[in-house]
Amino acid sequence: MPRTPDPPESDDPYDPSPPWPVHYAEQALLGAVLLEPHRLKTIGFLEPYHFGAHAHSVLFTAMRTVPAPAPREHAKDTAWLDAVLSKARPEAPGLTASHLHTLIQSCPRPQHAAAYAGMLRAGHARRTLREHADRLCQTATDTTLPSPATTVLAQADALSRYLDELATRFAAHPGSLPRTPASPPPPREAGEEVLDEERLLLATATAHPNGLHLMRWLQPEDFALPLHGELYRCLTALARRGDAVDPVTVVWEAQHRQLLTEQVAAADLMALVSDPVGLPDYWGERIVRRALLGQAHAVGLRLGVLTDDPANTPHQLITGSRRALAGLSAVRSRWQHATSPASESRPPRTTSSAAPRAGPPRTTASPPPTARLTR
Repeated sequence: MPRTPDPPESDDPYDPSPPWPVHYAEQALLGAVLLEPHRLKTIGFLEPYHFGAHAHSVLFTAMRTVPAPAPREHAKDTAWLDAVLSKARPEAPGLTASHLHTLIQSCPRPQHAAAYAGMLRAGHARRTLREHADRLCQTATDTTLPSPATTVLAQADALSRYLDELATRFAAHPGSLPRTPASPPPPREAGEEVLDEERLLLATATAHPNGLHLMRWLQPEDFALPLHGELYRCLTALARRGDAVDPVTVVWEAQHRQLLTEQVAAADLMALVSDPVGLPDYWGERIVRRALLGQAHAVGLRLGVLTDDPANTPHQLITGSRRALAGLSAVRSRWQHATSPASESRPPRTTSSAAPRAGPPRTTASPPPTARLTR
């Protein structure tokens, strides 16, 4: 996933390279507290993990641990600064007294400490949202997961809960929609196994059209190959009108929808829908599950683009992320409908009685058509 790189590590932990604004905010906040330790009570909720720099996080922890001195005593000597530095050094050996003075000089106004703390909270929200997006992309493309759809939806739920949490911390404001342009959707997986499963769906749906009215959870856009999606649209149109459904009528419908070209001949489509194995709902479940994973991957990529745009405020990130998740929720609802326990209206799964067309055996090893999808 393309992303803005993190600032490179430096020998000087306070060298802002590159100088992200939140880095200056961290410096200013620490400098404000070093100057006036009582500012710790005025900055609101702030934890060490809100800091992006490890040394800053360790120093802030030490500031909260060492008892704050009285303002008059602090103005006379550096005893508190020395105690804070001694407390922090075991976890951040690079810290020195000169670093503390650098932080103090980096604070324009100690009385603005609460504003600096708000910037830190916003920076942490952006980083955490990016981590959620990366995990969503990773789980959506991990082929080793035993139950990928369940894992992806659990990660999407964790992301949704985090967005709800952020909404309570950052107030809405005018112009809340992110202005970051949407990237084109990533290409769908279209390996031979994927395409073979889509062909099997089209052939079995042609052989068993009576159950198509129960498969509204499968949509043409779920198919990796657009031509397959359009052929499925032909099938559902024929079934909805109550017309006869067989390879000839499907090709006739495809002709009216301008699917026949120099590259796609009528004979090709006839062969494509004439080799049924199993029943449509089995292959349909596999297709809609793959569409679910593809949509989750697209959501993760979109969130990555949003968080990489520094112009987006926390509330704009929340709004944009929720809009992206809405598309995943729609596919999720259809997938759950497809994989719900069989009802009385759903025909039992049996082996197709349609004889496969003559030809060499398939090279793709397919699971038993009556098996339930693991979820």
